[in-house]
Amino acid sequence: MIYRRVMEQVLKIKGEESKWDIRHKVWDYIEDQNLANFPRPVHNRIPNFKGALEACGQVTHLELFTKSTVIKVDPDKPLEGIRLAALQVGKTLLVPTPRLKTGLFNKIVSPKGATNQQLRVCSTSRGVKEFSVPVGLNDNVHVDLVVVGSVAVSEKGYRIGKGEGFADMEYAMMACIGAVCESSVVITIVHDCQVMEIPETLIEGHDLTVDFILTPSRIIKTECKRPKPQGIIWSKLDTEVLKKIPILKKLRSMQQEAGKDVTLKTPPTGEDENESSEESFQSNIQRELKLESHWQHGHLVSKDDQRSRFKSVFPKSPVSTIYLGDIPSRLRVSELKTLLREHEAVPLRIIWQGAQHRAFLHYADSTRAEHALRELQKLSVHGSTMRAECVRSRATDGTGQREDEPWGT
Repeated sequence: MIYRRVMEQVLKIKGEESKWDIRHKVWDYIEDQNLANFPRPVHNRIPNFKGALEACGQVTHLELFTKSTVIKVDPDKPLEGIRLAALQVGKTLLVPTPRLKTGLFNKIVSPKGATNQQLRVCSTSRGVKEFSVPVGLNDNVHVDLVVVGSVAVSEKGYRIGKGEGFADMEYAMMACIGAVCESSVVITIVHDCQVMEIPETLIEGHDLTVDFILTPSRIIKTECKRPKPQGIIWSKLDTEVLKKIPILKKLRSMQQEAGKDVTLKTPPTGEDENESSEESFQSNIQRELKLESHWQHGHLVSKDDQRSRFKSVFPKSPVSTIYLGDIPSRLRVSELKTLLREHEAVPLRIIWQGAQHRAFLHYADSTRAEHALRELQKLSVHGSTMRAECVRSRATDGTGQREDEPWGT
């Protein structure tokens, strides 16, 4: 049984709004209207909305759920009802390995003869930790049904997640190993207020679309014609992503052995070099933050000494730097990273100084820095435009004033 009740959309999207504008509009509305359960606030989360259990219960009306054998469900709190429903009827339940640190899937293995209460525990985040076993990339898994959380979704099937990209990445990885195909169905569970018109211009090739939307009051079949991700687009990834998601390295090696083009946006470097660079970077961050604190506490230090100390934090190197100022107080570093990924302007590293409404983005060369500058100058975040300046390497004296002339502007 498929039904949809036409409802007036509570939240309206303006044509110029970004994904992050839409996310914050949804998060703010859910908080303001007290539509959420624990955990709160819902900002930077898949909202655990009131009525999530009822929305999850709608899945039993879908024949595709009845016929499915293997179901993959994201670990978000509002999806617990789907995980429980799958366990209660004996489906094979897969969940993503937390943040993809050690693998792609874990399979929930409930205790033999489990009671309904034990199954409820298995469906929670605690159950994912205590009652699951890893599933390898070579285990020939085929997933019939994929269930993901959303922050916003349209009746056309366009979806916006919380901004980290894990649901999109997981689906693309499943496509790489043949775990999903064109017949695999994607469902999302949301509150009615999260269903809105989303401009197609915001949806990119790597974004996951959905086939069904379940709310507490509706089942919506989207009839989405836009293709889902067919695999990892390696040319959009850099070495930083491989370091954060180790399973990607193994998948990349497997695809390389199969003769696939796995060229990255930035070429990989040796592990020892990466680790040494990261240690040096973290050390520099600590020194820089300590230096910043020193100025804030009003110690009397000469301007020449300030320049000298700041240069010691940022020694000369070929790295090109963008100074990003006037950062909105609501913007988080995770949001900035997502924006940079979306605009293919990911830096080698970021030094974040949110309390001072600024950040330093370090790129490997001037070409990448200039591209990032162009992209940043187009961005409007939370209704304001940030100040982006491409400067010479370490071209600031630690007080916000540049020592050298700007370039590439």
